[in-house]
Amino acid sequence: MNLVNFLLILSNTCILVIGQFLWKYGMMKTTFSLNPLALMKMLFSPFIFSGLVMYGAATILWLFILSRVPLSVAYPVQSIAYVLAVFGAYFVFHEPLSPTKIIGVILIILGVSFIGISPNTQ
Repeated sequence: MNLVNFLLILSNTCILVIGQFLWKYGMMKTTFSLNPLALMKMLFSPFIFSGLVMYGAATILWLFILSRVPLSVAYPVQSIAYVLAVFGAYFVFHEPLSPTKIIGVILIILGVSFIGISPNTQ
């Protein structure tokens, strides 16, 4: 995989994580309800709606990425989202960061590295 494709996947991943953070922040300011009126109000709140827009943009970018990169490479690289989410949640939402989480993040990075350096035999 070349640098441009990697940066496209990284951009897509960052957009997805930002969308998740917007959703988390938005849900911290509201209560979830299946009541149709409350659900519509929640979906159109600024943070939830912004997260939806981010996911829409990420989907369009993902379709472009899939036209250029094998899924068996692109999808595992996108797992960097787990790393960004764990550390981002620690810094932004003050969620705990345990040694087990750190070990898990290291294993994810190692796994993605192995996939990234494996030869593409098509």
